[in-house]
Amino acid sequence: MTTNYERYRAIAHPVPNEAAVWNMYGAGLDNIGREGHPESVAVPHPSPNQLLVRIDSVGLCFSDLKIIKQGNQHPKLYQRDLSKFPTRLGHEVSLTIIEVGENLKVRFAPGQRYAVQPDIYQQGKSMAYGYTVPGGLTQYHLIGSEVLESDDGTCLLPLDDNMGYAESALLEPWGCVMAAYTQRRRLQPKVGGIMWLIGQAGDDRVYEFSAGLERVGKFVLSDVPQSLRGLVDEAAARHHIPVIVRDGVSPADYAAIADEFTAGNGFDDIVALAPRSAEAVGALARHIARRGILNLVGQLPLDGLVNADVGRLHYDYIAFVGGRGPDIAASYGEARNRCELRAAGSMLLIGAGGPMGQMHLQRAIEHPNGPQLIIATDLNDGRLAHLRLRFGGLAEQHKRHLLVVNPTDPDQSLKQIVMAQTAERGVDDVVVCAPAAEIMAEGATLMNESGMLILFAGVPNGTLAPLNVSNVYLGNAQFTGTSGLTIRDQALVMESAVQKTLSPGRSVAAIGGMGVARDGIQALMEGRYPGKIVIFPQLPDVPLLSLEELQAHFPAVAAKLGPDYAWTSDAESALIEAAWRK
Repeated sequence: MTTNYERYRAIAHPVPNEAAVWNMYGAGLDNIGREGHPESVAVPHPSPNQLLVRIDSVGLCFSDLKIIKQGNQHPKLYQRDLSKFPTRLGHEVSLTIIEVGENLKVRFAPGQRYAVQPDIYQQGKSMAYGYTVPGGLTQYHLIGSEVLESDDGTCLLPLDDNMGYAESALLEPWGCVMAAYTQRRRLQPKVGGIMWLIGQAGDDRVYEFSAGLERVGKFVLSDVPQSLRGLVDEAAARHHIPVIVRDGVSPADYAAIADEFTAGNGFDDIVALAPRSAEAVGALARHIARRGILNLVGQLPLDGLVNADVGRLHYDYIAFVGGRGPDIAASYGEARNRCELRAAGSMLLIGAGGPMGQMHLQRAIEHPNGPQLIIATDLNDGRLAHLRLRFGGLAEQHKRHLLVVNPTDPDQSLKQIVMAQTAERGVDDVVVCAPAAEIMAEGATLMNESGMLILFAGVPNGTLAPLNVSNVYLGNAQFTGTSGLTIRDQALVMESAVQKTLSPGRSVAAIGGMGVARDGIQALMEGRYPGKIVIFPQLPDVPLLSLEELQAHFPAVAAKLGPDYAWTSDAESALIEAAWRK
């Protein structure tokens, strides 16, 4: 006898005439749905260039709250009149194709399962799914060129048959976490770019530039030692590269030079030789282009901390690289500039209690070459208790030392804890999941001279924080940040899940059916659950439940949970078996 779950998985059921949908008509929770309930709309048939898809699962995200708060003032909604042209939340989505338009039958077939890559661009303009393009808080909807023909191709990721629905939806937030540990910075001189080499008057050091000069499109030289000037002139003559000299410059001149040679867009590469002044380095950094590089080469520390733009480190992928010299080219490349956690090292995770912080924590624990010591912080004692419950056993299983601490503990400061645990060196890696410059700056003080600071939470461009940039060239400090993801990041998460080196489903803290999607958003606003809330649109009558509450409502589902109330594919199949009716 065919089970409910088997029929659901095989789409062995008729498509209904109507479907429930949560449209959003303006700012505020009251503008989602009609009078607190989903609407019923006709299920359409696809045109020749469209797909009809069934939405299987939707993860609720804090980014959704920004849309609810801002309404049509959100930058991705382009001030559209939501009362006439509503959008729909839900960008963390797993779906199944139900019906294929005639022109797409070569590429797609009914029953195929996909996750959505929502960060869509068409002709350079953001058309994000769940924002500009109405998202997944519906039971069925059409997908066409807005998703299938982005600047990077289709934004649908084929799912492995072993992937569950909830964990497939969570490939999107997990992809953002995965992206934080993949190289987003450009780490070589830009081909055809504008490079500014700026030195110190009286510096007679003999520098080398063993590779990369031939890539440059234009050189600007300021107070460059004669030895390096000769190398530049030689490369310029050989490759027909223009060279402009502007000697005797000071920080007061930097903006004018950037305007003159880059039209205010910033230099692609700036090489600062023998830097001394933190103020001057901070001023130079303001004139790096998006994805630009500031290469610092010196043997002595700066005279203080640099007020660095932590917003641009996160959103614009600017890179601070460096070395002691004399070879300037040695600063570049992935061998010197890492983006992965140090194997068997030490890690400080600030803001570990939120859903995304928990993902960083879980990845660090489950990563085969992850850190040996993990210090996880949060200000909420309830969240800290949840971290101990949910991840203590996992850390023991992977032989990792996990410390869960409240940084406001009056008995021992976070700095005291970090230094005691690292023999006064500081940690190898600091991951900041809190969008506050002062917290980012504090985290940077707790890493060693070759540590890495990952700014996972974004703050607006122009937000400054004091950083010890001397360690970039005297040690090997890294300051990195990422925003968004690619479909490849989601694929990496799926590969890890299939290989059982990562369990995305552990992020689930609560579930609900279509009827309580709005309640789930309210719970997200209140921080009611410590992890992700996943909505199953095809299960309209399932109440909003934490995984701990499943025993009272769905004991057969609760029996299939993993250790520490972890969500599993077996629990999901039991839920569909119990709650799906067609």
